[in-house]
Amino acid sequence: MLHQRTASQVATILAATALLATSLRAQITAGEYADRRAALAATVQTGSADFVVVAIGAREPREDYVAFYQAPPFLYLTGVREPDAAVVGVKSGGQISWTLFVQPRDPAREVWTGRRVGPEAALATWGLPGRPAAELSAVLDSLLATPRPLIVLADLGTAARPTADDQLVARLKAAHSGLTVTNATPAVAQLRGKKSDAELALIKRATALTVQAHRDAARAVRPNSFEYEVQADLERVFRRGGADRPSFASIVGSGPNATTLHYNANDRQMRAGEMVVIDIGASFNGYAADMTRAYPVNGTFTPAQRAIYQLVRDAQMAGERQAKPGTPMRRMNDSASAVLAAGLTRLGLIDAPDATYDCGPDGKSKCSQLSLFYMHGLSHGIGLEVHDPDQYDFGARTIQVGSVFTIEPGLYVRENLLEILPKTPRNAEWVARRGATVTRYRNIGVRIEDDYLVTPTGLDWLTKGPREAAEIEQAMKRLRM
Repeated sequence: MLHQRTASQVATILAATALLATSLRAQITAGEYADRRAALAATVQTGSADFVVVAIGAREPREDYVAFYQAPPFLYLTGVREPDAAVVGVKSGGQISWTLFVQPRDPAREVWTGRRVGPEAALATWGLPGRPAAELSAVLDSLLATPRPLIVLADLGTAARPTADDQLVARLKAAHSGLTVTNATPAVAQLRGKKSDAELALIKRATALTVQAHRDAARAVRPNSFEYEVQADLERVFRRGGADRPSFASIVGSGPNATTLHYNANDRQMRAGEMVVIDIGASFNGYAADMTRAYPVNGTFTPAQRAIYQLVRDAQMAGERQAKPGTPMRRMNDSASAVLAAGLTRLGLIDAPDATYDCGPDGKSKCSQLSLFYMHGLSHGIGLEVHDPDQYDFGARTIQVGSVFTIEPGLYVRENLLEILPKTPRNAEWVARRGATVTRYRNIGVRIEDDYLVTPTGLDWLTKGPREAAEIEQAMKRLRM
């Protein structure tokens, strides 16, 4: 037994090393970043042939011991991971030129936060001529002295809570009468929806590491173990394989925590007879994965757990069948929801697939009974962010080749559901009819989430790991040997 476990650990290490070696070669080139900036300049509509573009990166954290992460839209356009950077493009006479503004070299500062590239090495490093960041404001004033539109890609807040970038834009508007400002964030989001070959290579490394992490998580799930022990095992796989970090806070939710969608305290002791939902993702070179599995803590599903699990898996398959190039995204969602509603009706948890309940205290507002147990979306894009823009978010909202997204149905029978319903006569009647069944299934939470690439012929399943109920049980038994 000890020999088998050691061999498995060695295999994990070797696989992670191979993934790291492969992905180190899968870098996004300066040429691809230049193409993205050109696509942005060609996409935005300003009503003028000449304009100025400024994209502003994330600010350095106040405390230098806090991790810095670049703003995804700025990273998408430049590949620059240093804080307090900006890039300016000037469109004139049909041509556009770009300049990168970065912090200068400062040995006294770098001893705390690490070496910077500096303006002098910007061209060699990122393919963009560099200037000191302190000159950004004066350069923008000079460029805007000639009336022309300004396109901004920045961290823009609200009137009540303006950001530092809002303050810059407000100053420019005050200094340049008649200045028109266009927010380019939606345009960049649309460009990000279709992934390049280099991006796909990085996403595939992230998803492969996430599949490996689920294997170690399944091994660690045992009665009387703590959720944080599982988290420690799976996140070790991420870092061992060269991942930057988890792409979001790891979710290891057992028992009642399995019914909280974004639970991440991960401090509860798991008990035999419970379910545990594990929703995790590695971030590799800035690109995310997102994969969820639901495991029986003792390794074997109870009949009630298996019934809920199979229903969620059936819904996922229904979504997969609709995920074809050119198909409206809503068909994928509608098909999965229809399966869940029909299945909950068969189990006696809801009255009918189209049944409603009173979701307001006055009894006037009606909501689907399905939403009592399934209250989130079926899919989201993944990329530089775990919830990345996807092509189906724009235009005709159809599924397109080159997209990477999740399909993640779920069902959650909250232990306090019967108590938190609005106190109306109609809801009381529903509780009388369905309360015993809800109690029978309480604290069962199941989510099955996978990542997919859309190809000309259909879907490429990226997070290939055990997901059928029998496969989950077999894997847990094998890994515990």
